[in-house]
Amino acid sequence: MADTPEPKLATPTDIATTNAKTVADALNGVLADSFALYLKTKNFHWHVSGPHFRDYHLMLDDQAAQILGTTDAIAERVRKTGNVTLRSIGDISRRQTIQDNDKPFVSADDMLAELREDNLQLVQALREAKDIVDEAKDNATSGILDDWTDQAEERAWFLFETSRKA
Repeated sequence: MADTPEPKLATPTDIATTNAKTVADALNGVLADSFALYLKTKNFHWHVSGPHFRDYHLMLDDQAAQILGTTDAIAERVRKTGNVTLRSIGDISRRQTIQDNDKPFVSADDMLAELREDNLQLVQALREAKDIVDEAKDNATSGILDDWTDQAEERAWFLFETSRKA
């Protein structure tokens, strides 16, 4: 049985096809990292322990909800450019650059430090995506990338401040 070509999407866009593909690739990478960061944040939310349990537990839940809240908008931006977005956990794992943490125990301090670095890594990916979408003249994506960058920077800041010792 011969492979049949994937049908083209007929989504109207004024972004040139090659630019739209580059935008989609950048956004799909951000989306994969967002899912990886979401799951890691929820993992740490579920497994945090220690004297600051309640504060950390609630903060990580808030941060996870914020991260998950961006995923639909990211995927929809990809679709609005006439491209396809992530389709599976396998697709996420092939594209993510934020590393999973499968350790059976992670100290609360190490959780906060790792999530801070992961959020800063996401900030870098968002800035790289911003350069790509600006070159493609994708103004709508450019504007919301600013918001997502600000959110990731704020999460990193909260994690930093929370982990400081008196």
